Amino acid sequence: MKFLEELREQRWDDHRYYHRSRINQSLHLISAISFTSAYVLVFFDPVIAVFLGWIVAMITRQIGHFFFEPKGYDDVNEATHQHKESIKVGYNLRRKVILLSIWGLTPVLLYFSPSIWGIFTPHTDFYGFLHNLSYLWLAVGLGAIAFRTVHLFFLQDVQTGLVWATKIFTDPFHDIKIYYKSPLYVLKGDLYDPMTERI
Repeated sequence: MKFLEELREQRWDDHRYYHRSRINQSLHLISAISFTSAYVLVFFDPVIAVFLGWIVAMITRQIGHFFFEPKGYDDVNEATHQHKESIKVGYNLRRKVILLSIWGLTPVLLYFSPSIWGIFTPHTDFYGFLHNLSYLWLAVGLGAIAFRTVHLFFLQDVQTGLVWATKIFTDPFHDIKIYYKSPLYVLKGDLYDPMTERI
């Protein structure tokens, strides 16, 4: 497949396999708005941007996956949850637990090693701690994307990795485009997307 064709395919697979819950879609909408705001804020206040990205956007996004997506047999796609997890291009739930654990442990690391072995100027106040933590969290986020991208180079091919990285960076814009009506469906009690239309 060409690059854009594969991008459409990865987006469709992600949507149909992992975003059937309208509550999850609504949380992704909140996450997407937060991420796009963080993309702008990073040029003005990186600390606020990174905290908005990790605390609001990332947690909101992952709550939808962990708690609202059905984990049983998927009748629409005729696939078990285990099968979908095994073919997931990006971070499946197990990999997300590892990533979120690393993210959650970074404040502890920074507390006990304020310079992170000479990388940072040690903080002298709470804002300094938050400032250094924001850069550490930014490194964790970008590092996770870089790691999985290169990993996919070896597991599949270079294009698949580059397509996935492109998908990750553009997901917030795409999520706003496809999930902006999801809160209205939830309010009407329509909690699951029938997946009748390919996005």
